[in-house]
Amino acid sequence: MKAMSLEELTKEQLEELVRIYARNLLALDGVWFQSVERGRGMDEAMAHDCAVWRRFTETEARRIKTFLGLPERPGLDGLEQALAFRFAALANRRTECRRAGDALEFRVVDCRVQSARTRRGLPLHPCKPVGENEYAYFARVIDDRIGCEAVSCFPDMTEPDCACAWRFRLEKE
Repeated sequence: MKAMSLEELTKEQLEELVRIYARNLLALDGVWFQSVERGRGMDEAMAHDCAVWRRFTETEARRIKTFLGLPERPGLDGLEQALAFRFAALANRRTECRRAGDALEFRVVDCRVQSARTRRGLPLHPCKPVGENEYAYFARVIDDRIGCEAVSCFPDMTEPDCACAWRFRLEKE
């Protein structure tokens, strides 16, 4: 069997490869987190998780912003475009963006992390503090005027039809 190069892949194969890489990255995140969780406990794992996701999402946002050619302050429209290209959006089975007045809401309807922990008999990941870092710093790199608030995220679930929901607004001009 002849080895293929990226240049030889079809558009469909490339799209699937991107999704595979996104799921692999999410799996890597889970493996390191569970290693710290087992060895040092949930509190230390969460402290590291918050720090890692803050740094990672800033890098991810800068690269996506450049890739999409977004201007310095693209507002909620630019953030909506960028959220669709986050690795986690590509890895999770279903995400949604919706406008509600002057806000943009991003929802993870089916979360691979929580589904995997449930299948393995582990407690749900208390991801709200991590998500607050992750989504806020991602948004601020896309446009420094954008603020973020958790609408629903474990352990503070208010919306039973999704794993988590985040609301973004322009805070200042």
